[in-house]
This record gives sequence, structure tokens and C-alpha cells, in this order.
Amino acid sequence: MKKRMTNFLRLDIIIIINYLRLKNYEKRERKQSVENKSLQITNKTMPGEHILVVDDEKSIQKAVKSVYKTENMDVTAVSGGKEALALLKQNNYDLILLDILMPDMDGFEVIRTLRSQQIYTPVILLSGKSEEYNKVLGLGLGADDYITKPFSSALLISKSKALMRRNRIYSNKSDKNLISGPFSFNPLNFCAYKDGKELSLTAKELCLFKYFLENPGRVFTKEQLYRQIWQHSIIDDNTIMVYIKRIRSKIEDNPRQPKYLKTIWGLGYRFDCNT
Repeated sequence: MKKRMTNFLRLDIIIIINYLRLKNYEKRERKQSVENKSLQITNKTMPGEHILVVDDEKSIQKAVKSVYKTENMDVTAVSGGKEALALLKQNNYDLILLDILMPDMDGFEVIRTLRSQQIYTPVILLSGKSEEYNKVLGLGLGADDYITKPFSSALLISKSKALMRRNRIYSNKSDKNLISGPFSFNPLNFCAYKDGKELSLTAKELCLFKYFLENPGRVFTKEQLYRQIWQHSIIDDNTIMVYIKRIRSKIEDNPRQPKYLKTIWGLGYRFDCNT
């Protein structure tokens, strides 16, 4: 009889233990469910980067929006340059995807206006034109990159992320001013100066010039500069040459005989204020 009661007691204990385990499991599941819902709400209320798409083709707008949204990026799309400029006066964007051929104002004029107003948001030019002079002109006016239609989703995302990542890195650097000879760079307002006077440099020109200021006297090949600033594995010699020429036109007393940013024939470029 005692043995039977002992067995019943053991069975009751096992049942109680299993019941408590089940309750603890249900409690953990409810907690996890609440955390997941909270995370979903957070993701909805904390969107990713905000991109401005400027293209008069609705099909392009729709396709680009779809691609960016897969990466949790917010997209505002407009059909003309004038509308884009109006938005840029009121809002901040992490990137601008800008078509060249538009009826009211072409992409080149939009870029020229942006940079003249000291708006240095990264810009990717988007165009069906594949001629090299369009690319050179766009980069010369202050664009940061160029994509020719048609393009793949992977290319668009990789170029967009690279530009925004680099822009964040340079924006979050130390607040200590860089000084070399008559030149200085203030990372708080992301501006460069010569003899105390601000230099009118585009966003990409500032990034390249800042890199030279950080490494005075060092010789860089075109490949090193392209990988560091553009973060692409495929080198574009023309792009480097365009930017070097534009920087010289703004920092040198005589760009044809550069004193600071020199070409080291057969190697690359060197920035030095001690020569």
C-alpha cells in the first residue's frame, strides 16, 4: 500500500513539474512574440536611407522604387528637375538618382544648380546615353557616379550603398581640423579652405582633396585613389583625371603649373605643401 502511494506521489510530482515547464515555455513564447511585434513596429517607424529619384519616365520610377524598397530604403520620386530642386530646399536626402534627359530641366543643369547652392548630397546620374563625353561632363559638374540604362538591380544597389556609406564615413570623422600649408579642412561643416577662404569644391572633390590632406607627400596611383574614394574594383582613368583637373583649377594659383597637387609621371599624384 505504501509502495502504491509512493508511486502515485511520484507521478503527481512529475505532472506538476511538467505543468510548470509548460507554463514557463508559454511565458517565454509570449515574451518573444511581444518582442517580435515591437521590432516590427520599430522597423516600420524607423525607415532606412531616404533617396530622391528624379526621372520623367514613370516605369523607371516604379522599377527603381521597387529595388530600393527591398533594401528598406525610403524613396521620393518626382518627374522634373524644378520639382526636385524645390524639394531639396525643404528636405534632406541621402542620395539623388538623377536622369539627364527631362523636359523642364536636364540633369546637368540640376547638378550645376545644386552645387552652386552648396548642396553636396551624393548624386548618381542616370541616362540612356552611353557616350563618354556625357559621363565626363556630368562628373565634371559635380556628379558622384554614372549609370547607363538599362542597368541591373545589383549594380544600382551596390553603387548607391557605396556612395551613402562613404558619405557617412566622411561625415562622422573626427572633428579635428586638417591643416597642411595654406589649406585646411573642417569636418564639422565638411568644407575646405585656402588661406582662410572657402574653396568651392563638390562633394566628391572634397572627399578626394581631404584624402590628399590626410596624406601629404605620399604618392597615390590612379587605382589607389579610385578604390579609396569611389570604392569600385573597376578603374576609370578618365574619372580620376577629370577630378584632379577640377581640384587643381580651384586650389592652384596656376593650374597649368601645379605647385601643390603634382603628377608623378609613371606613378600617379602627390599632394605636398612643402615644395
